[in-house]
Amino acid sequence: MKTTKIIFWITTGIIVAFDGLIPLLSSHTELAKQGVMHLGYPDYFRFLIMPFKVLGALALILPSMKGRYKEWAYAGFGINFICASVSHGAVDGLNFQTFFPLIFLVLLVISYVQYHKIQLAH
Repeated sequence: MKTTKIIFWITTGIIVAFDGLIPLLSSHTELAKQGVMHLGYPDYFRFLIMPFKVLGALALILPSMKGRYKEWAYAGFGINFICASVSHGAVDGLNFQTFFPLIFLVLLVISYVQYHKIQLAH
């Protein structure tokens, strides 16, 4: 059980940091603006998805959030990573940026599986 919890917290922490905390702190930068525009999305899109990323990150990291809230957060991040991969692939072709979100998708799946193992143990 200890190993399960360690794997859960490491994978969940990485997801929360890279798709919740870092975007929150950097969404106003010129680099973020250029990144969204490069993919063909309007500038307001980065502000549109930010509250959902932050709420999803909180749902994943807070132990008091259970059940459907966590399930929706996992689903939302999964959709986000798949859409990011498709967007990069459509605009830039197959390169590292196309597959980078899928690395986070794998971490998300690992976090999800570990979360359910922990829930079954309780």
